[in-house]
Amino acid sequence: MNKFILCAAVAVAPLSWGDAALAQTTAASAAAPAALAPSAPAAMHTEHAASALPAMHAEHAAPAAPASSGPTPPHNANAMVYIGWPNDGQVMPAGRPFRVWFGLRNMGVAPSHVQFPNTGHHHLLIDTNLPPMDQPIPSDRNHLHFGAGETETMIELPPGKHTLQLLLGDADHVPHKPPVYSKKITIYVK
Repeated sequence: MNKFILCAAVAVAPLSWGDAALAQTTAASAAAPAALAPSAPAAMHTEHAASALPAMHAEHAAPAAPASSGPTPPHNANAMVYIGWPNDGQVMPAGRPFRVWFGLRNMGVAPSHVQFPNTGHHHLLIDTNLPPMDQPIPSDRNHLHFGAGETETMIELPPGKHTLQLLLGDADHVPHKPPVYSKKITIYVK
């Protein structure tokens, strides 16, 4: 039986400069650190990501958006989500957690249940295909939710071949229309 362990989630939000939604926070996520960064190229790795994330100060935060109520607001047609680390084909160490870094361009990250235009939150799909696009994304060991606006996590997987894919969800965990999802990557845990 395969077991996946979600070890830690870090709430940092690399977002595109200029989007009004970037500084969106809620009382529920106020305790989590937040950050802003320019759009990162898909090839950016985690060792470069930390230097690209200046701290967000309270004076730059926008007021909280209203709670979810209704259809998903429109999003940028050029939105792109990607896995910045690990890389496709990467060999990861068995028996210890490793970092997965989520990248997003032309959209912002907002916590679940916060409906704000051009935002969503990440869902990491492990060893599974994309779920139905007209229903809430399942929450189980193959569909990890990052509803506090996290943009990276630490996971531990058993030895073997695994797939990872990101799917952006709206305030109610439903994929956007059109859906915003990453390329599926394959990693090897040895």
